[in-house]
Amino acid sequence: MQEVLSGRGSAGSLQAVLKQHGLQKVLIVCDGSYPFLSVKPIVDGWDLPHVFFSEFTPNPLYEDVCKGVAAFRDNDCDGIVAIGGGSTIDVAKCIKLFCGLSDAALYLDQPYRDSGIPLFALPTTAGTGSESTHFAVIYYQNQKQSVAHESLLPNGVVLDSSVLSSLPVYQKKCTLLDALCQGIESWWSVNSTDESLAFSRLAVREIMTHYADYLAGDIAAEDAILTAANTAGRAINITQTTAAHAMSYQLTKRYQLPHGHAVAIGLPYLWRYMLAHLDQCVDPRGAAYLEQVFSDIAHAMGQPDVDAAIARFEALLRELDLQHPGPQAEGDLAMLVGSVNQQRLKNNPVALSEDAIRALYQKILS
Repeated sequence: MQEVLSGRGSAGSLQAVLKQHGLQKVLIVCDGSYPFLSVKPIVDGWDLPHVFFSEFTPNPLYEDVCKGVAAFRDNDCDGIVAIGGGSTIDVAKCIKLFCGLSDAALYLDQPYRDSGIPLFALPTTAGTGSESTHFAVIYYQNQKQSVAHESLLPNGVVLDSSVLSSLPVYQKKCTLLDALCQGIESWWSVNSTDESLAFSRLAVREIMTHYADYLAGDIAAEDAILTAANTAGRAINITQTTAAHAMSYQLTKRYQLPHGHAVAIGLPYLWRYMLAHLDQCVDPRGAAYLEQVFSDIAHAMGQPDVDAAIARFEALLRELDLQHPGPQAEGDLAMLVGSVNQQRLKNNPVALSEDAIRALYQKILS
């Protein structure tokens, strides 16, 4: 059972929790935002020995994680604390996992097992939900690697919304949209359950209710959005994401679009396509079930029907001023079509042919 500390200022209790777990020295995985975070003075005041690791890129590489494994081992650490966004938490997860494997072979080729290293996460963005999932994303030889294992779910999470106050507005927008897309995609995933549906419904409603106040810096809204993002993460921990995420990864890598931005600009096109092709539904619960799911999502977004919900999502993108990549180099379309993560497509409730994916990318790039 994951331990959760929540509420503004809850980071102040983290050291005590680490000591309760018997930790003697922890590796703190953090990114470049750490010096500007409200929790820095708290962590700097710990008497629990700790070392920092931040040698990784925004889209972390396998080699970055290997450096983190070496830092953990060389400093005789016995626990890990991740303080940062989704990439930071993903790096920390992989350090934990790889520390239990042999360094004589490629970690990605070895059978995964629980290293037993306690991992705690303090998310500093409200969006990825990585603190509440058992998978991570890194890149090896320019290819996205989805690393999944039950032990990757952090042992504990700190949801302290004070860390959100220093986020740039654009980053707030992108991570907010990532959480919203996760809630929506989990809802229509073929893997949805009663539990995941409850998480999705709560996340979507809360985000649509509080996003404007959150972007305006309202403290209560920061609490609500951070909790909603965590809830969306709990939803995809059960279901995983679908085609909107599958189609986003090369948009991020090729055009340097932040992940949430890349996912969000494709989701309304996908949703409209699925609505028009319910006859190609692959969810065993049937097309009528999926049609009802679309309607339920619309109502959670405060809209009377699905068409209005899609239009509301598109209006949100315009409101947040998130642009499409625009015309690109020759060959980009073929590269994008060939890059789609097939595992995520299996979770999508409507089958997508190669021609359908190409048509969707053409809309995204227009």
